[in-house]
Amino acid sequence: MKKIEAVIKPFKLDDVKEALTQAGIVGMTISEVRGFGRQKGHTELYRGGEYTVDFLPKIKIEVMVPDEMATKVTEIIQATAKTGNIGDGKIFILPVEDAIRIRTGERGNSAL
Repeated sequence: MKKIEAVIKPFKLDDVKEALTQAGIVGMTISEVRGFGRQKGHTELYRGGEYTVDFLPKIKIEVMVPDEMATKVTEIIQATAKTGNIGDGKIFILPVEDAIRIRTGERGNSAL
């Protein structure tokens, strides 16, 4: 099993969710997060004063998939979340040792 974590721009969430759902992904976890990379934030003007916004709002999507679906899911996220501009985000693929469905006790791929 693989855990795929994607950090994307907030306005791309609906597009990514819809594309993953059409590909057969039935569950995902979404978190509102803040961060920066090469984008380095930006400056804003508030009541005549300028200040720096270092951490920009992002969305973190977490999806657990069987090994054979990992490449397909990452390709879908990459194609759907891409705007071509700096700050589009990152995708991380992590190995998962096991998963357990709490309600039934199922383990492994059947727990997904």
